[in-house]
Amino acid sequence: MVESTDEFGAGLKNQVEKKIMNGTSVDLNERIRKRIDWLCSKSFLHRASILILPSLPPHVFFTLYSVSVFNLTSAQRNKQKRMARLHLPLLLLLIMVSSGPDMMESARVFTINNYCKETVWPGIFPGENFNGGGFELKPGQSVVINAPVGWSGRIWGRTGCKFGNDGNGSCQTGACGSFLKCRASGETPASLAEFTLSTLDFYDVSLVDGFNLPITVTPINGKGNCSVAGCDADLRSTCPSELAVKSKGKVIACRSACDVFNTDEYCCRGVYGNPVVCQPTYYSKKFKEACPTAYSYAYDDPTSISTCSGTDYGISFCLSRKKEVCTYHNNKLICSGSKGIKSLPERWWALVFVLPLLLAF
Repeated sequence: MVESTDEFGAGLKNQVEKKIMNGTSVDLNERIRKRIDWLCSKSFLHRASILILPSLPPHVFFTLYSVSVFNLTSAQRNKQKRMARLHLPLLLLLIMVSSGPDMMESARVFTINNYCKETVWPGIFPGENFNGGGFELKPGQSVVINAPVGWSGRIWGRTGCKFGNDGNGSCQTGACGSFLKCRASGETPASLAEFTLSTLDFYDVSLVDGFNLPITVTPINGKGNCSVAGCDADLRSTCPSELAVKSKGKVIACRSACDVFNTDEYCCRGVYGNPVVCQPTYYSKKFKEACPTAYSYAYDDPTSISTCSGTDYGISFCLSRKKEVCTYHNNKLICSGSKGIKSLPERWWALVFVLPLLLAF
């Protein structure tokens, strides 16, 4: 009686895995060898690959494939060579698909931290996926939220807020209307953390709309450039008087020159609406000196925008850019500065074995 490829796959997989998991020698017994030889002689190896290889651990996969290849006659090897090359794209696709959702772009974990001595009310826009776009964060508190890939938006801090039980109120800086949960961007001046999440993320901290709080963006466990962006200096203490926003004699924010003077030169518009003509001004240079990794004016891109892939982020108020930031990903504590990256699914190791074997044909 000839076994179907389904029956063969299940029986072979169970026997080999049982032997290896029990610490038995990887050498296959005669019955299994005969079954592999039978499969190869019928030119069914590619079908067995489709059925069982994507679900095998890498060491089992390598054992089966190496035994099946090196037991072939010359004629069988040539035939297998043609079949392997024909089905290589399909096999690689199956390995990727069988790895499940972990291979897909996963949501980014945002950990928003308040290291300030005052309460901060983070605003997020668009904020449908982020606690409605706004919440209270007391000194020392952190909030962890998931940001979907494809999201493009901004996060900022609001200060001096008072909200009622109905979610309505006011803020001294960064207000998004009268709402706790922001339905629009915040009012200037406000320090902004900006994101565009994709296969390759783009992020920055912008002072183009002014400054109200130190804010940093720290990528955690990503791949690529992944530099820390932000402004960890407190510009309120060095703000030029003509840009200062005061409350009861205390500087609570620092406006941008564009916001104050509203000229084409400061706002990079009109004849100044390109990076060749719109150059740093006295005020943008003051911002840049204090915060070298933040946008100081509209065309400050080359030194201020950062990229990273597959990363989580720590968005921190009043924290030095050099400080470590941690988050929880898949119930594991991960911190910035870690040399490791999130491990790929185990089945990807099958590629390490299958490619050299197929190329060797």
